[in-house]
Amino acid sequence: MLKHIREFLYRDDGPTAVEYAVLLALIVIACMGAVLSMANATADSFDDSAAQLAGAFGS
Repeated sequence: MLKHIREFLYRDDGPTAVEYAVLLALIVIACMGAVLSMANATADSFDDSAAQLAGAFGS
């Protein structure tokens, strides 16, 4: 029984999987933040372009 407990404590498969899951979650959050930031910047750019075109055509 003691041998099984010792093996469980020294085995690193479980913590490695948890570390990979946390790392993946952080990467996904960073990617989502970048995509949202780019979406807002793109929307602002299109709005500015539309306003300039409307001003150029006198609408």
